Amino acid sequence: MNSLPFSIPAVLAAALVNFAIGGLWYSPLAFSRAWVAAAGLDEQRLRQAPMGRVFVLAFAAALVMALNLAAFIGPGKGVGFAVLAGLAAGLGWVAMALGVTYLFERRPLRLWLINAGYLVVAFTAMGLVIGLMQ
Repeated sequence: MNSLPFSIPAVLAAALVNFAIGGLWYSPLAFSRAWVAAAGLDEQRLRQAPMGRVFVLAFAAALVMALNLAAFIGPGKGVGFAVLAGLAAGLGWVAMALGVTYLFERRPLRLWLINAGYLVVAFTAMGLVIGLMQ
């Protein structure tokens, strides 16, 4: 019997789903060009980033997010609750916290929509995975 209030395989799967959604979201197939422009970045600067380190740290952050969400959802709540919890966490906490920061930093609305949109979708998907696997 698992004494943890969450499933380790569910956390790992949810982190992988988060990472995959981010890869697609910020790819040329989706919002790459709009994100680069709204963030004030350029392709040369992006190519100079230590991408191995960025990906390792991003996946570590995805693991922490998935672990936190799984602990929040808890065992036996069902898929519907888990999806709603993911949506609530993504939209109600993460996107709104980013929104406050973006307001004070005077960042563009378009950048917030891209970044917050990813996080809402990712948290909702993580909730689905956790709900299916808990």
